[in-house]
Amino acid sequence: MKSKKIYLIRHGQTDFNLKGIVQGSGVDSDLNETGRQQAEAFYASYKAIPFKKIYTSALIRTYQSVSKFITDGIPHQTEKALNEISWGTWDGKLPTSEMNSVYWQIVNRWKEGDLEAKIEGGETPIEVRERLMPMVERLLSQEDSPILVCMHGRAMRILLAMLTGQSLEVMDSFPHENLCLYLLEVIDGQAVIVEQNNLEHLN
Repeated sequence: MKSKKIYLIRHGQTDFNLKGIVQGSGVDSDLNETGRQQAEAFYASYKAIPFKKIYTSALIRTYQSVSKFITDGIPHQTEKALNEISWGTWDGKLPTSEMNSVYWQIVNRWKEGDLEAKIEGGETPIEVRERLMPMVERLLSQEDSPILVCMHGRAMRILLAMLTGQSLEVMDSFPHENLCLYLLEVIDGQAVIVEQNNLEHLN
């Protein structure tokens, strides 16, 4: 059976990334100069791939990361389901030492299976999984290949766990950097990671 390929990338750098400010679904920030250079480098390396479709979140930093592909005429669809997790009352804030401590406590609770844990006013991994479910079904079943998906760090970890049929407890095993690439191959409705956190195009 012919396999299908999914090119899954995280958006390029923003000033919020650079400064360490919390940047969830409540922050709609632009790429900074480094982020724009990363997007240009990714385009230069992958513009020859005959992408059939592009999916981005509803946040501008993902659109900006793949805008040159869209300008080339590749069909594009915005999917709010691909938005980053909401960090609630923390969105847009520079973390304090107390916030960092709470963050790692929550990440450890997620690893231990407490997937209902969340920041005040934010989303749980379970809630992100629920909104991503229709997107996962579409990615695994659609005939178009290859496709390009651009989204966000934490939501991407959740999506990777879902696409590869693993529990959300393992989501932190998927490393990511700004404008990294995960290449997945879908065979018989199951995705396999071929390339992980690939940054060669940025060298």
